[in-house]
Amino acid sequence: MFSKDIGIDLGTANVLIHVKGSGVVLDEPSVVTIERDTKRVLAVGEEARRMVGRTPGNIVAIRPLRDGVIADFEITEAMLRHFINRVGARSWYSHPRILICAPTNITSVEQKAIREAAERSGAKEVFLEEEPKAAAIGAGMDIFQPSGNMVVDIGGGTTDVAVLSMGDVVTASSIKVAGDKFDEAIIKFIKAKYKLMIGERTAEDIKIAIGSVTPGGHQSEMDIRGRDMVSGLPVTVTVSGKEVQEALWDSVQSIIVAAKSVLERTPPELSADIIDRGVVLTGGGALLKGLDELLSNELHVPVWVAEDPMHCVVKGTGIMLNNLDQVVKKKF
Repeated sequence: MFSKDIGIDLGTANVLIHVKGSGVVLDEPSVVTIERDTKRVLAVGEEARRMVGRTPGNIVAIRPLRDGVIADFEITEAMLRHFINRVGARSWYSHPRILICAPTNITSVEQKAIREAAERSGAKEVFLEEEPKAAAIGAGMDIFQPSGNMVVDIGGGTTDVAVLSMGDVVTASSIKVAGDKFDEAIIKFIKAKYKLMIGERTAEDIKIAIGSVTPGGHQSEMDIRGRDMVSGLPVTVTVSGKEVQEALWDSVQSIIVAAKSVLERTPPELSADIIDRGVVLTGGGALLKGLDELLSNELHVPVWVAEDPMHCVVKGTGIMLNNLDQVVKKKF
């Protein structure tokens, strides 16, 4: 029996796995719960995410990836092994080839950490590919022609901006401002304005429900619950979409600056192509209401959100798996 090739979008917020011949078979949060004293893994993925902020003192919920790179090596290895075993890509007699996507500007040390974690979780060979390249392919862009394609991939830990042509990255930028920073900004804003402490899950719920950067503001409202910093008691406050827009503004501006810097470093011929083809938004952050319109106004080029933006990277790995020997240049 031949081992299965698998593609992994090793994201700060979610891990997605594509098995060659089967499609996307796993989409789980990048969270692991362990016993504090014994370091024994208790839960991984969605089951662990439900425990975030709700565990007793001897149990801790860990997100082993931060800003697109490995923050806790052992927990990342355990998480990967759990997911690979769950999708049935590894057995005692076969080990998969693994293609993993990573941000464009990670260091050689960070690359080595990803490679070693994948190898120790059961890989036969490990290939590393740049995230925006996989995102562009997964979004249906033909990056192998001599023409310019621009993608803005807004994940959980990083935003990767890249212009691609002839199957490779021409200019790129990666910043540690993305979905997690959006959540942190909301937590900070609510704390400053209402003296209310809320958790990461509540901040994410606010972002998804009423988060917007639409010019002119967003009129919806949402009741949120948290702990009053003065009394220490649980209270409910009503937050407006306009307040959430205010909270997110600085983070969104960082993404706009990164996109402008990539365009400014792009050769003129490719810039002309981007005016015709537009910019594609991928990743979970692409779902922030009004972001495509705001970017279009700031960059003066068409901007559109990819179909199923959260799965673009993992879909791209699936397409690459079919041509693994030709497409992937970075074998480690």
